[in-house]
Amino acid sequence: MPEPAYIAAALASAVVVTFALRAIPFAARNAIKNSELAADLGRWIPLGATAILAVYCLSTINIAGPAHGAGPIIGVVMTVGVHIWRRNAVLSIVVGTLACLLITNLA
Repeated sequence: MPEPAYIAAALASAVVVTFALRAIPFAARNAIKNSELAADLGRWIPLGATAILAVYCLSTINIAGPAHGAGPIIGVVMTVGVHIWRRNAVLSIVVGTLACLLITNLA
């Protein structure tokens, strides 16, 4: 059984790291306020993260399976179509997810 001092040290280090990770952005805000790099990262990181997630998810589609990947493919098409039509991210994600789940589970 671990000693109380060991548990206290582990807990204290977790608290310090957690606090530091949350405080650093506020401390660095003034240093990067007028930085073009920070502005560019703020614009491009959301798009890049979304693209990476989309590529990863689409790379796992099993076209050789019994449904030939119909659920995920139709889900992506529905998501993109609804987003182009309505320009509403929440609606397009919900419609695409429902389409994917229904087709995958009914096929």
